[in-house]
Amino acid sequence: MTPKPKREPWSGAWFLELAIIIVVALGLALGIQQFLIKPYRIPSESMEPTLDVGQRVLVSRIGNRFGDPKVGDILVFHPPKGAETDTCADSEAGQGTKRPCDSPTGKAASVNYIKRVVAGPGDTIAIRGGHVVLNGKLQKESFIRPCQIGSACDFPTAVTIPAGHWFMMGDNRGESDDSRFWGPVPRKWIIGGAFATYWPPKRIGLL
Repeated sequence: MTPKPKREPWSGAWFLELAIIIVVALGLALGIQQFLIKPYRIPSESMEPTLDVGQRVLVSRIGNRFGDPKVGDILVFHPPKGAETDTCADSEAGQGTKRPCDSPTGKAASVNYIKRVVAGPGDTIAIRGGHVVLNGKLQKESFIRPCQIGSACDFPTAVTIPAGHWFMMGDNRGESDDSRFWGPVPRKWIIGGAFATYWPPKRIGLL
């Protein structure tokens, strides 16, 4: 009769190993979000038709460390404090005036926004019928949702974007609170660039 193999005495080593694996996995996940790639849920209709409410995108935190944003990039960032009430540091610009806001308040808000870069440092910008007039040239923006007649659609007086700042606008030009009303965003408030969408499945792809 073959003797039964002896059972090894119980050891807590496997439990310790499992705990270490879990901690390492969580650390990697948090590290990836902090320094590499962060998921972001679209909270409003301001980027329609490009991005719908509830759609999920991936935001790269790497590119922002090595190069400046470019016109056309879709960025996640902290807007200036007062953005939720359309506060412009320049009282003569922004909401209800003929020129877009060119001076953000001095502190960043705690919320995150997602918009498209439409002008960079040193550029001049005006808004005509919801379309950007960049350095005196009306831009062909086939990706936007047309702007209806109203104060958000026309800022005919051009302003110059200050050094180290980027002017952000939503693609849904008539339904977006953006730099027109609270000013351009400094580099240090930019979190990263959205480069792909992963939810819902039918919208998976690169931006």
